[in-house]
Formats: sequence, C-alpha cells, structure tokens
Amino acid sequence: AEGEEGEEEEGTQTADGANKKKKNRKKKKKAAGGGGGAASEWSTEIRGIKPWGAFTPASEGAPVQTFPPTVPVADLYPSGEFPRGEEVAYTHKDWNSAAHATTAEEVRERERIFSINYNEIRRAAEVHRQVRKYVQTIARPGILMTELCEKLEDMNRRLVQENGLSAGIAFPTGCSLDWVAAHWTPNAGDKTVLEYDSVCKIDFGTHVGGRIIDCAWTVHFNPQFDALAEAAREATNTGIREAGIDARLCDIGAAVQETMESYEVEINGKTYQVKSVRNLNGHSIGPYRIHAGKSVPIVKGGEATRMEEGELYAIETFGSTGKGYVREDLECSHYMKNFDVGYIPLRLPKAKQLLNTINKNFDTLAFCRRWLDRLGEDKYLLALRNLCEVGIVQPYPPLCDVKGSYVAQYEHTILLRPGCKEILSRGDDF
Repeated sequence: AEGEEGEEEEGTQTADGANKKKKNRKKKKKAAGGGGGAASEWSTEIRGIKPWGAFTPASEGAPVQTFPPTVPVADLYPSGEFPRGEEVAYTHKDWNSAAHATTAEEVRERERIFSINYNEIRRAAEVHRQVRKYVQTIARPGILMTELCEKLEDMNRRLVQENGLSAGIAFPTGCSLDWVAAHWTPNAGDKTVLEYDSVCKIDFGTHVGGRIIDCAWTVHFNPQFDALAEAAREATNTGIREAGIDARLCDIGAAVQETMESYEVEINGKTYQVKSVRNLNGHSIGPYRIHAGKSVPIVKGGEATRMEEGELYAIETFGSTGKGYVREDLECSHYMKNFDVGYIPLRLPKAKQLLNTINKNFDTLAFCRRWLDRLGEDKYLLALRNLCEVGIVQPYPPLCDVKGSYVAQYEHTILLRPGCKEILSRGDDF
C-alpha cells in the first residue's frame, strides 16, 4: 500500500556557509512545532492551514451556505458576480520597464476584453474553496482514501452543479501519500487508510465552461512534518510572487528552489534538507486542457520563455526528503485523452464503446478508473489498454520519489490580468 513506511534515505548534509544561518532559522521554526509526542497527545487536526472566516452573503436576502455545504455556489451569487481572488500588483522589473508603460484607461479596456470569462473561473474557484473547507473537516486519521475521495468529489459535483462538459470536476482527486508525489487516487477495492503519520497531497480541480481551477495542499497531523509542509507552501508563494507578465520561467524556478532548499526537517531523529523535485513543474492551463504547453520549473536552469498577459497558470511546488526526483511506479489510476489526437481506427468493439463514453463524459479532461466504474463500465481494462497502446489515451501512473521519503505539495491557480495578477484559488486556509 502507498501509505506503508519504508527505509529512510540518508539525510543530505549541507556545507554552504552562506545558507547556514538561514537554515538554522528554519530549523528553529521546526523545533517550535514540537516532536511526534505520545499517543495521548496526538491531535487529529490538520496542521499548517489557517482557519476559515465566516461566510458572507453576496447581498441582502441572498442565500447563506449551510455546513456541510448544500447550496450550489451559483445560487449563492444570484447576480452572477463571484468573489475575486487575491489581487496583487505586478512588481517585477520587466513589467515596470518603459516598454509596458500604459495608461489606466488602456488597462481598463484590456480588462474589459479579457473579463468575458472571469466569472466562470471565479465561480470554479469559489467551488474549490468551499469543497476544500468541507474536506478539511473530514480528512482525519482512519478514513479510507476511497471514502475521502468520493465525499470530496460528490461535494464538488453538487456545488458546481455538474452538467456534462459545461461544469464539473476537472481531473481525478489526487491524494498521494508520503513518497508518492502525484497522480495517485484509489482504484476500486483499494483499502488504503489515511494515517496520523501520513503526508497526503490533496490535489483536485473544478471547472466551469472548461475554465479550470487546479489547487492543492498537504494534509498532515504529525508536527514533525511542519517544516516540510511549510517549505512547499512558502516555495509556492515565492513562485506566485515572481510570476507576472513577461516574467521568465527560469527565473521563477530559481527563486522557488532557493526558498524550498533553505529548509531543513527533522523526522524520527534524522535531519534532511528539503529538495525541490526537479522533474515536476507548474504549468499553463487552457480551456479543457490542464497542461496547455508551458512548464513552470521549480529548480534553476529552465527555459527563458516568458509568461504572457491573459495566461492562466498553476503554480505548484513539491518538496521532498528523498532524492528530489520522481519516477513512474505503482498501479495506474489516472488517464487522459490526447488533446491533439486525430482519427485512429479501432478494431475492438469494446474499445470503440469505451472511447464514446470517454468523449461524452470527459473529452480532453483527465479521468480515473473509479469514474468509469461509476458510469457503469465493466470489464473495460483490455479496451482501456488498447486505447493507450494506439495513442488515443495517455496513462499517467503515480509519480514516486524513493520509498520511505516524504513529499509535500502546495498549489494555486493564478490569472495574469492586464492590471494585476489574481490568485484565483487563494482562501483563508492558505
């Protein structure tokens, strides 16, 4: 099972005197968080997230959300205007250059042109916030990962008012544990349980009209993982701060790595330097396309490609106590139809029928085997394998660091508006 504990990797010793003082400060933060503690002292509250504020109705007489949530987000905002994310002014040097000098009127005009889809993506973002607020109350040691995912996905469908390809879940719920960094969700019959010593990355997406919100955080209960989670959270905030119109992707990666690797974490008496997972990236997002072509590295040395006005990005970082490099391993659960695939003849009738199901329900959005089960598909593994072999569908197996290591993740979706960057998925929690 993915949650099983294996042998620990050797800690990485750091001889960089220039960074030593900074790392010591991080170590003090970690020490203040406490150690594992006796069983009687264990807390089952999720650590590393802030409390949510009270829900504020959109206007006088507007519906108020219940808890657990039962009111679809669109009904909470009858005007069709949804809450904005955190709006941050551009500050990086390229944006401030004379080449981008614009008047306030010009900025407002470009905002007007781009704003046609703002409310779709903001509605998806508000759904994501309300779903994760709910999930943060049920993610506790002892829950089956299958139960956690199904409750999350059912709430997602309810609050977004799932409607075919017009609105729904953007991709399978990632709930990768410990050394598994990404792309793990339970298949049917899986009995994996969330544990007190788990480091679980909850990564789920919501879309309205194909406008995708991709956002993730790390669930952990044991204080010894505080510094690891903080490293990923602050590295993601660094990536968000460095992002902007004309920002170079390689510069963002270098800044993220510097923040991430300034942290150390002590786990079971052994000290590790946190490493950026060098072959995982953030990415641009397009309509119905979770990875739209540009990658945002989380280590130095990437491409000098620049971000552009109007683009949507998932800024995500992964910090590891292992090698800082992932490989494909374990049973596959995630799949996605290739975006640019043309017509490919199929011989197996079952493969043709399965492709029709995929086209109707997911098109180019990612899906998992549990969702095929939910749609009534059975005995489909041979047909699914056939679709993968001919290149119509791409499998995405779990991505794993070395067994026994721990990986943390944080992620937000940002929009590069003409006048500012909007952190669409920002919430009270992180």
